[in-house]
This record gives sequence, structure tokens and C-alpha cells, in this order.
Amino acid sequence: MTRNDIPTSGGNAVEVRGLVKHYGETKALDGVDLDVREGTVLGVLGPNGAGKTTLVRVLSTLIRPDAGSARVAGYDVLSQPRQLRRVIGLTGQYASVDEKLSGFDNLYMIGRLLDLSRKDARRRADELLERFSLTEAAKRPAGQYSGGMRRRLDLAASMTGRPSVLYLDEPTTGLDPRTRNEVWAEVQHLVREGATVLLTTQYMEEAEQLASELTVIDRGRVIAGGLVDELKAKVGGRTLQIRPADRAELPRMVGAVAQAGLDGIAGATMDEAEGLINIPIVSDDQLTAVVTMLGDRGFTLAGINTHLPSLDEVFLAITGQKTSLTDDAPTDVLQEAAA
Repeated sequence: MTRNDIPTSGGNAVEVRGLVKHYGETKALDGVDLDVREGTVLGVLGPNGAGKTTLVRVLSTLIRPDAGSARVAGYDVLSQPRQLRRVIGLTGQYASVDEKLSGFDNLYMIGRLLDLSRKDARRRADELLERFSLTEAAKRPAGQYSGGMRRRLDLAASMTGRPSVLYLDEPTTGLDPRTRNEVWAEVQHLVREGATVLLTTQYMEEAEQLASELTVIDRGRVIAGGLVDELKAKVGGRTLQIRPADRAELPRMVGAVAQAGLDGIAGATMDEAEGLINIPIVSDDQLTAVVTMLGDRGFTLAGINTHLPSLDEVFLAITGQKTSLTDDAPTDVLQEAAA
């Protein structure tokens, strides 16, 4: 089946409505709704115990929800699991390759399980080994690979069938910066080819690098969502950064802002190390008013910039206290198979 053969669902590759999953008294998912547009990356953020991994396991048919519905690539997660498994890929938090098999044999075996011919399975395995810089280690048992190499092999395995939808559950945990960048490049390449990615991560840099949109989950509920800059704008607006031509003017500029009584502007803080003053603002009108006021009072400005909150600040502001739960359910529960 090619991507062009896969049924679509109104422009969304993933549609989730009211998804619920309990582990005893713990609500891992508590009415989750989300959409992932075709050909994009949705970043799912949340502290440990938020429900991110449980969501991925439900959407990949590894466990069944207690309530709610989900469609992936046009297929119903509950009633069409066999069809769905043929068009998805999954890379979990830990590499799951067969350590006794070579890198090539791992990928060849998966290709054959996906009904590729022997010739096509060999070709696909060679192609992925090359893309992930594993060709020289192709004949070595995966158990002899470094952690980063096993991670790359695991990601290559999830891409063997050219999935329409790829789930990446904290895919770069424990990787060095170089290997992490290689994984990011491959994810971006896959999206350019038309795939859709649902990415769970706690790396804010990773979310900003890869995700088109973000969903924040905490205690099994979606508590925020939108474009990266939209979420930043919701958490404290922008900071206007002004650099005077003369650093000695910093204290006077801070005093001028405080005395001006501009509408909605409480004051400014001084960053002596950077030679800046920082002023929280929420609108372009406030920016204009500050700059105009400083000009009228005779200050010469060397630079003006606006700064949105970092994604780390957004994450902490939205989620508040981190939960103490882990995102993993008991092992015997997680071994539950989808019917």
C-alpha cells in the first residue's frame, strides 16, 4: 500500500476524541481530544506521568482505551487495527531492535514482515543503513552497537514500511547532540516526503526544531495547544529589549519608563551585563509608545528587539507543578494486546 492509497480523514492524519484510559485509580488519559494535520509534526509535551506514552500506545494499537475514539490515517484504532498497523511506524523511548541480529538482518526481517519482496526488503535495508550512517556496521550484531547506533537503527526500523503516520515517543532520549541532529534531519526528511509525525518530548529545543504545532498534556488532559509562537504569546506576552548608544544611560532610561506612566507598562528592568533594558509589553502600540517616549526625552537608541518567552518558560507556566507519577503503567497491564 502506498501513501496515495491510504484513506484520508478530512485533512487530519490523526483524530482523537474523548480518549480515556485508567490504570486502577490512575487516570492516564482523561478525555483527550487532539488533531494532527496531514504532513505535519505535532509535538506533545508534558511532565512525567502526563499520559504521553499512554496516548502513543493507544494510537499504535498496543493497548485499548476505556472510552473515546481515534482514527489514524483514516482507520479506526479499535475496529481496524490490522489495517492501521500497516501504515504506522513507532519508535519508543528505548531501542527495541533484536540485539542478536545484525543491523541489516533487523531491517530485512521487518521488510519481509511488511510483505516486501526479498529484493525490495534488501534494497530498503541498504537504503536505510546508508541514510542513518550504519552501513559500516551493517553486519555486526545490534547488541554490539553503541546506544546512539541502536537508537538510529530503531528509528530506521520504524521507517522501513514508509509509514503514513510515525509515532516518536521521546526518540532522542540519551543521545549525544550529533546523533540527535541526525535523527532530527531524518524526521524532517520523512515529513518532506509526506508523512505525519506525532512527537512526544521533554526537550524544548526538539519541539521547536521539529513541531508545527504543540499540544500540552498534564494529568491525562490537554491543557493547551497551538502554534509555538501562539503559546508563547499566551504566557506573558513579549519583552521589549532596548539597547542605548551609551551604557551609562541605562539607569536614566529605566527611571524614564517608570515615570512616564505609559498605559499598561509597569516599568523596566536593567541588564547591565548585556547593556539592555527589558520592558514587558503585550502590544505593538506599547512598543511604539515606549520608543517614542525615549526619543522625545533625548535618548539615543542603538538597538531594539522583542523577545518571546522560551518554550521552557511556556511549559513551566502552563503545567505548573510536575506530577510525581511515571508515564509507564505496570508491566502486566502494558502487555495487554489490542484485539
